Amino acid sequence: MFYPKTAGGALMNIIIIILTVAIGSTMAADKFLNWDTILIVVLGLLAFLFGTASGVVTAKIMNLFLKVKINPLIGSAGIASVPIAARVSHIVANQENPHNHLIFHAMGPNLAGVFGTAISGGIMLALLGVN
Repeated sequence: MFYPKTAGGALMNIIIIILTVAIGSTMAADKFLNWDTILIVVLGLLAFLFGTASGVVTAKIMNLFLKVKINPLIGSAGIASVPIAARVSHIVANQENPHNHLIFHAMGPNLAGVFGTAISGGIMLALLGVN
């Protein structure tokens, strides 16, 4: 018998804790917690913030010129965290209106974010001369 609440909840959390402890135990604190690591985390958080905000703002600007308006939450799903960004957009829209079902529509920009990230990463590697 399959228990979706267990697999998606408690079991997932247990596996994440085990993986985190296993990986973290192999790393020395002075090698991990330094200014470079903190800078990377802060830049990553800023990237998520600006990616989400720019998606919403872009959708709102597009709505000024479109006859059929689109939900700005679709723009917030354009970051490359599959499927979490699409699920969050769907949940927020569903809380506002229970008849909103954005999950399938939000997966399109979500996957486009993945492709855009891969392409821009490849361009950056090529420009920086990384072998």
